Amino acid sequence: MAEYKGIKGNKIQNYTTDPDNPLTGQVWYNETDQVLKTFYVDPGSWATGGDLNTARNYIAGTGTQTAALAFGGSALPNTGATESYDGSTWTEVNDLNTARNALAGGGNQTSALAFGGEGPPSNLALTESWNGTSWTEVNDLNTGRQYFAGTGADNTSVLAIGGYSPTTAVTETWNGTSWTEVNDLNTARYGLGGVGPQTAALAFAGNNLGPLFSQTETWNGTSWTEVGDLNTARDFPGDAGTQTAALCFGGGTPPKTGATESWNGTSWTEVNDLNTARGELAGAGTDNTSALAFGGSAPSRTGATEEWTAGPATKTITSS
Repeated sequence: MAEYKGIKGNKIQNYTTDPDNPLTGQVWYNETDQVLKTFYVDPGSWATGGDLNTARNYIAGTGTQTAALAFGGSALPNTGATESYDGSTWTEVNDLNTARNALAGGGNQTSALAFGGEGPPSNLALTESWNGTSWTEVNDLNTGRQYFAGTGADNTSVLAIGGYSPTTAVTETWNGTSWTEVNDLNTARYGLGGVGPQTAALAFAGNNLGPLFSQTETWNGTSWTEVGDLNTARDFPGDAGTQTAALCFGGGTPPKTGATESWNGTSWTEVNDLNTARGELAGAGTDNTSALAFGGSAPSRTGATEEWTAGPATKTITSS
């Protein structure tokens, strides 16, 4: 049997604590804990978080895994409910001025934008800005729509992508004051996901009154370019991340799926599924190693929240 030294070229070392910069696959003995440990790359998994106070689907969300914002959605009837997540618990804060579902959003927990959706009437153009405390109505979208994607850094820099008005490829940018139409998506669709800042976004999945889409497009601030497809075509997924490190999870109408895929800037890789398969959910997160999934239907409306964790990790080696 091969020994560790023969495989790695060095002996297992003793440390008072864990080493500062271990190599992938490195094994060491932690003298304080009196255990063997190793450093590896965790492919990722979902863990249960605290439920939303209001179960709903066709919900919008933004922020990070430990500082997220959920707003709007369908709770039969439509709701303007807004909730803030602190990494374990959702807290109700001030509602949207206009209750709606199938809306989009962008920004972060303290500076966000909510836009579009279905009221009634359908295909709303209404836009509201969040300052961390309350929502304020601002200038409308040029094209009212629903079932679309939104992304961006804060309430001064947001991108609105695709949607249904009916089905459209229209893209608009928000500068903190008004919306401007820019170049269209290559593939018109609704029920899509979108992540990233206003000048470097990623759009994926969707529908167009027929087959589900797997197409993925990148935005460079001027135009969209088709890149590698998802492995599982779907609509109404959750999303998180950036143009080079994204996560697509859930979706489907029907059937609902828990399928999760991770984007590395070039291609999608299938990783571990959501614990609760669902569509019409929302997501939050800064990359493909730390994300939040919440709300949706599975098939009934749910407030279930799940936390995604992947990437470098330290593990204790046991005999079992």
